[in-house]
Order: sequence, then C-alpha cells, then structure tokens
Amino acid sequence: MTYRIHLKNCAFFARHGVHDAEEFLGQRFFVDADLTVDAPSALSDDAIAETVDYGVAFQVIEAIVTGKRRFLIEALAMDVARALCERFGEITVARITIRKPNAPVPGVLDHVEVTVEHVARA
Repeated sequence: MTYRIHLKNCAFFARHGVHDAEEFLGQRFFVDADLTVDAPSALSDDAIAETVDYGVAFQVIEAIVTGKRRFLIEALAMDVARALCERFGEITVARITIRKPNAPVPGVLDHVEVTVEHVARA
C-alpha cells in the first residue's frame, strides 16, 4: 500500500538564478513536495520511525534550497527530489515544484513554476 505526503508552500530565502543580480539580491522561493510513500507498516503500527518524518523532510528541503546557488530552478528541484529519496528509503516518487515569484522576465506574472518528478531506485 502506498500513500502520499504533501508539504505545501514551504518558503525560503535564497539566491538562485542565472543573473548576477539574483545572486546579489536573493529572493523568496516556494517549494511543494508531493511524496509517494511505500510504508504500509507505518499505518498499521502508527509508527513515525517507519515512514517519512515531514519535519525532517522540511529540513532536507531547506538545506538544499538555502545551500549552494543553482542557475536553474529545475536543477534545484531535482536536487531536492534526489535528497529526499536518499534520506527516506520509503519514498518511491518525489514530485517537487518550485515557484519563483520575482523571475526576471519582461512582463507581468505571478510567478514562474517548475515541477520535476524523480522515481527512486528500488
């Protein structure tokens, strides 16, 4: 049996982007993690040790997003997905969405958003 854990709209200040000004000024980034989890015993045993601790998952996301600069938020999302799958063997699929509200585009928009999906190896 699989189930899903969602962490929605995790907010972090970071310095990702292609342009030097993005590194210098920084901005907020918002992350959603949609994690498919295969840990049926956690449900029957009511045991956090047998599933994904979402407090720890948040810390993993935070460490990646606030860590080294990436030019592409796509690469950032993939790094988050891989790190979560490495930390939690119970995750079979990690779908990570990153929103960048102040993307340097010549127009008016709410945000730029990318989603990547990483399937963990068995």
